[in-house]
Amino acid sequence: MEKAPLPGDENGTVMTERPSIAQLLEANGDASSAEDGSADPLRDAWSSKIQYLLAQVGFSVGLGNVWRFPYLCHQNGGGAFLLLYVLLLVVVGVPLFFLELAAGQCIRQGSIGVWKLISPKLAGIGYSSCVVCFFVALYYNVIIGWSLFYLGSSFQYPLPWEQCPKPMNNKTVQECADSSPSTYFWFRKALDITDSIDEIGEFNVMMTVCLLAAWTIVCLAMIKGIKSSGKVMYFSSLFPYVVLLCFLIRGLLLDGASEGLTYMFYPKLSIWGEVQVWRQAATQVFFALGLGFGSVIAYSSYNPPKNNCHRDALVVSFINFFTSVLASLVVFAVLGFRAKALAMKCVTKNLELLSELTPLEEQWLPMFNMSDPSSVSLEEYSAWFQRNVEIQGKNITDCSLEAEMSKGVEGTGLAFIAFTEAMSLFPGSPFWSVLFFLMLLNLGLSTMFGTMQGILTPLMDNFKTLSRHKTLLTVCSCVVGFVIGLLFTQRCGNYFVSMFDDYSATLPLIIVVIFETLSVSWVYGADRFLDDIENMLKWRPPVVYKYLWQYVCLIAMVGLLGASLLRMCFKRPTYTAWNQTTASEMSLEYPGWALALLACLIVFATLPVPVGYLHSVVKARLWQGPAGGRERDLEREQYRKCSSAEPDSTPGLTPLDDDEREEETSRNCLHPLNGESYRLLSQEAEEGEDTTGV
Repeated sequence: MEKAPLPGDENGTVMTERPSIAQLLEANGDASSAEDGSADPLRDAWSSKIQYLLAQVGFSVGLGNVWRFPYLCHQNGGGAFLLLYVLLLVVVGVPLFFLELAAGQCIRQGSIGVWKLISPKLAGIGYSSCVVCFFVALYYNVIIGWSLFYLGSSFQYPLPWEQCPKPMNNKTVQECADSSPSTYFWFRKALDITDSIDEIGEFNVMMTVCLLAAWTIVCLAMIKGIKSSGKVMYFSSLFPYVVLLCFLIRGLLLDGASEGLTYMFYPKLSIWGEVQVWRQAATQVFFALGLGFGSVIAYSSYNPPKNNCHRDALVVSFINFFTSVLASLVVFAVLGFRAKALAMKCVTKNLELLSELTPLEEQWLPMFNMSDPSSVSLEEYSAWFQRNVEIQGKNITDCSLEAEMSKGVEGTGLAFIAFTEAMSLFPGSPFWSVLFFLMLLNLGLSTMFGTMQGILTPLMDNFKTLSRHKTLLTVCSCVVGFVIGLLFTQRCGNYFVSMFDDYSATLPLIIVVIFETLSVSWVYGADRFLDDIENMLKWRPPVVYKYLWQYVCLIAMVGLLGASLLRMCFKRPTYTAWNQTTASEMSLEYPGWALALLACLIVFATLPVPVGYLHSVVKARLWQGPAGGRERDLEREQYRKCSSAEPDSTPGLTPLDDDEREEETSRNCLHPLNGESYRLLSQEAEEGEDTTGV
């Protein structure tokens, strides 16, 4: 049966069959690895499979697993959100992760080279990935700088955020008294934050020094490429698991841990009907695996062609999910302890106020012993308070464990306020604080290494001058990152971190992944891509991947993009600001200039995709001159038959003899250039025959 005709290439050349990846590599002068199955001797390679897996795990497992996933889980139905997350991880996350791993390993290029080779019109995908990686690196290293600051502050006893300062007349600072010691230390001592993003303050000297230290660490670890960063991964990727296990054991022994875990995992299946919950689950899957950054492709490109990237996709995805659940157990065990301690402190305070009310009306008298607050349970106090609502006018308040659990459990609020406050209640609090911020530092660094690799690898692969000066490129990139990163070390810098985190990466990355999926599943062809993987791995992945790439993943990503755009259109972007006068957080709308900056970030990150397409089209039009005809004929001769069910269905091909057949089948290559034992006839013999193209 004859295959359906295929369209011509970007320059109007009509071909009998689209080329395989191996043929494209040969046409671009990079067929050495395809012919002998070995890696390019001039390209770096991982020292071991363990080193590679640790690098992929280290990149995908980041700060979001510790402070974003637990928050989403308890805000969106607990156990029900976990089931939804697993569903989306299986049908969307793993297939797209496998797609990036296979593309990088097969083509052995960074993100720019991969998508440029598959479809020159979509070369801008790789450049967009680099831009987004650069944006993320700018603010991510600031968070590493914050971790360094807290790590240094942890070598004190008592911890500096355990008590409010009393600078004058032994009176507590009002801002601290109205909030909490840990909140005051974060906003006033660490950030010295302004009241809004409009108040451009001077530089925070200490945070500037910490940012410089963070970029120095990254530069030293990346200066030799994967040969140096891969070795660092042994510590930076494994140490967080040691700390998480230590915190889990300690946390489960704390009073209130069981209440915290129950609060988190209690299932609320009704949330499955809310579009917002699906959007948040899909976004978390998307960012948890690091899709679209180009870092997954970059790491995979240093693998030998025979590496089982399908198994790697399953292993890394499972480890990522396991880490998120483990971190959630730790976070809510510790937050349960903190919440119960604060709730009991609230009970003690209210019972003291109650005892001062004289005379106390008989109906208000509790059944428990007011003189011993430690003997009063939260349930007893809450039940008494609900029976005597009228006592609220006497400054007596309710004390709820759930209310305390809901305070400061997202993002930086979890790590630098809620968790630090909980650790200050631990015996030997400095030890636990050092462990915690060492863990954050290593989680941040391992992700940062992958992000930088997503920038450096594509640039070095596509610009040979840069590849010859790896050290200089790395140092210059880090210097530029530090200089631009000074934007985030102003007193209002935290607001810019929130802006970049919320908007500079989300929409551009979703668009990048949509075009990645389109280019593989429809432009290049899902069947042809599976053929390439089969020839690379020597076994064929399940055909279900074809339909997941072509339909499920693509529809899911388009839906996620639409939901994100609608949310931005119907709800003006806001940020959370700290008001020094009221000592509380408040939600403010971004001013006009900030919205313009926000829009520029999104446009600048996505602009390479349409620009790359237009550049390819214009280049093709200019090439269609009298002198271009022979060049296209010569280019056509470079392409060879990839695969065919029936040998005689394609004109211009002739079988090889038995000796040539044996020689070709004995080759170990990514995709046999003459895998079906056919080769093109000479151009003269072919000119008189009809083509099957349109």
